[in-house]
Amino acid sequence: MKHTGGCHCGAVRYELAGEPRVVALCHCADCRRSAGAPCVAWAMYDEAALTITRGDVRNFNSSGAVQRAFCATCGTGLFYRNEPVLPGVVDVQAATLDDPEALPPAIQIQTAERLAWVAHMHTLPGFERFPGV
Repeated sequence: MKHTGGCHCGAVRYELAGEPRVVALCHCADCRRSAGAPCVAWAMYDEAALTITRGDVRNFNSSGAVQRAFCATCGTGLFYRNEPVLPGVVDVQAATLDDPEALPPAIQIQTAERLAWVAHMHTLPGFERFPGV
Protein backbone atom coordinates (compact mmCIF):
# COMPACT_ATOMS: atom_id res chain seq x y z
CA MET A 1 0.00 0.00 0.00
CA LYS A 2 1.16 3.53 -0.73
CA HIS A 3 0.29 6.64 1.29
CA THR A 4 0.98 10.22 0.20
CA GLY A 5 1.10 13.49 2.06
CA GLY A 6 2.68 16.88 2.34
CA CYS A 7 2.90 20.19 4.06
CA HIS A 8 0.23 22.88 4.34
CA CYS A 9 1.50 25.02 1.44
CA GLY A 10 2.29 22.11 -0.89
CA ALA A 11 6.01 22.86 -1.22
CA VAL A 12 6.88 19.45 0.27
CA ARG A 13 5.27 16.19 -0.86
CA TYR A 14 6.14 12.66 0.21
CA GLU A 15 5.20 9.02 -0.34
CA LEU A 16 5.23 6.12 2.10
CA ALA A 17 5.50 2.52 0.91
CA GLY A 18 3.76 -0.22 2.85
CA GLU A 19 2.15 -0.09 6.24
CA PRO A 20 3.53 1.56 9.38
CA ARG A 21 5.02 -0.37 12.27
CA VAL A 22 2.60 1.45 14.55
CA VAL A 23 0.56 4.66 14.66
CA ALA A 24 0.62 6.43 18.02
CA LEU A 25 -0.60 9.59 19.69
CA CYS A 26 2.33 11.16 21.50
CA HIS A 27 1.67 13.33 24.55
CA CYS A 28 5.24 14.43 25.33
CA ALA A 29 5.96 18.09 26.00
CA ASP A 30 8.47 18.23 23.14
CA CYS A 31 5.83 17.14 20.59
CA ARG A 32 3.27 19.52 22.08
CA ARG A 33 5.60 22.50 21.79
CA SER A 34 6.78 21.53 18.32
CA ALA A 35 3.24 21.15 16.96
CA GLY A 36 1.42 23.69 19.11
CA ALA A 37 -1.14 20.97 19.83
CA PRO A 38 -2.12 18.85 22.86
CA CYS A 39 -0.73 15.70 21.18
CA VAL A 40 0.65 14.53 17.84
CA ALA A 41 -0.27 11.46 15.79
CA TRP A 42 2.82 9.68 14.44
CA ALA A 43 3.03 6.86 11.88
CA MET A 44 6.27 4.94 12.42
CA TYR A 45 7.96 3.63 9.25
CA ASP A 46 11.27 2.14 8.27
CA GLU A 47 13.37 4.98 6.83
CA ALA A 48 13.49 3.22 3.43
CA ALA A 49 9.67 3.50 3.12
CA LEU A 50 9.81 7.33 2.91
CA THR A 51 10.44 9.17 -0.35
CA ILE A 52 10.27 12.96 -0.56
CA THR A 53 8.81 13.58 -4.01
CA ARG A 54 8.85 17.38 -4.01
CA GLY A 55 10.65 20.10 -2.12
CA ASP A 56 13.15 20.12 0.69
CA VAL A 57 12.77 19.94 4.43
CA ARG A 58 14.70 21.74 7.13
CA ASN A 59 15.83 19.94 10.26
CA PHE A 60 15.76 21.16 13.83
CA ASN A 61 17.53 19.43 16.71
CA SER A 62 14.79 19.65 19.32
CA SER A 63 16.41 17.58 22.07
CA GLY A 64 19.49 15.40 22.24
CA ALA A 65 19.73 13.37 19.04
CA VAL A 66 16.15 14.17 17.98
CA GLN A 67 15.78 15.72 14.54
CA ARG A 68 12.43 17.20 13.55
CA ALA A 69 11.96 17.95 9.84
CA PHE A 70 9.58 20.62 8.64
CA CYS A 71 8.69 22.61 5.54
CA ALA A 72 10.97 25.63 5.30
CA THR A 73 8.21 27.64 3.60
CA CYS A 74 5.12 27.12 5.78
CA GLY A 75 6.62 25.48 8.88
CA THR A 76 4.48 22.32 8.83
CA GLY A 77 6.08 19.63 10.97
CA LEU A 78 6.55 16.44 8.94
CA PHE A 79 9.12 13.93 10.24
CA TYR A 80 10.80 12.87 13.48
CA ARG A 81 14.03 10.91 13.79
CA ASN A 82 15.88 9.70 16.88
CA GLU A 83 18.64 7.45 15.56
CA PRO A 84 20.03 6.24 18.93
CA VAL A 85 16.59 5.21 20.23
CA LEU A 86 14.86 4.30 16.95
CA PRO A 87 17.59 3.35 14.46
CA GLY A 88 16.48 3.27 10.84
CA VAL A 89 13.04 4.65 11.71
CA VAL A 90 11.22 7.80 10.68
CA ASP A 91 8.01 8.97 12.32
CA VAL A 92 5.66 10.83 10.01
CA GLN A 93 3.08 13.25 11.36
CA ALA A 94 -0.05 11.32 10.39
CA ALA A 95 -2.19 14.46 10.09
CA THR A 96 -0.04 15.51 7.09
CA LEU A 97 -1.24 12.50 5.09
CA ASP A 98 -3.62 13.20 2.21
CA ASP A 99 -5.92 10.67 3.88
CA PRO A 100 -5.19 10.83 7.62
CA GLU A 101 -8.21 8.59 8.29
CA ALA A 102 -6.28 5.75 6.61
CA LEU A 103 -3.86 5.42 9.55
CA PRO A 104 -5.75 5.83 12.84
CA PRO A 105 -3.70 5.72 16.06
CA ALA A 106 -3.58 2.34 17.78
CA ILE A 107 -1.78 3.42 20.97
CA GLN A 108 -0.95 6.47 23.08
CA ILE A 109 2.62 7.08 24.23
CA GLN A 110 4.30 9.36 26.76
CA THR A 111 1.05 9.48 28.73
CA ALA A 112 3.03 10.47 31.84
CA GLU A 113 3.24 13.92 30.19
CA ARG A 114 -0.35 14.03 28.91
CA LEU A 115 -2.26 17.20 29.73
CA ALA A 116 -4.95 16.33 32.29
CA TRP A 117 -7.76 17.90 30.27
CA VAL A 118 -7.02 15.79 27.17
CA ALA A 119 -8.52 12.73 28.87
CA HIS A 120 -11.87 14.55 29.08
CA MET A 121 -12.02 16.18 25.62
CA HIS A 122 -14.71 13.75 24.48
CA THR A 123 -17.07 15.20 27.11
CA LEU A 124 -16.90 18.76 25.71
CA PRO A 125 -19.76 20.07 23.55
CA GLY A 126 -19.05 19.68 19.84
CA PHE A 127 -19.93 21.90 16.88
CA GLU A 128 -19.61 20.89 13.23
CA ARG A 129 -18.37 24.41 12.46
CA PHE A 130 -17.76 27.55 14.52
CA PRO A 131 -20.43 28.00 17.20
CA GLY A 132 -22.52 31.16 17.17
CA VAL A 133 -20.85 33.74 19.40
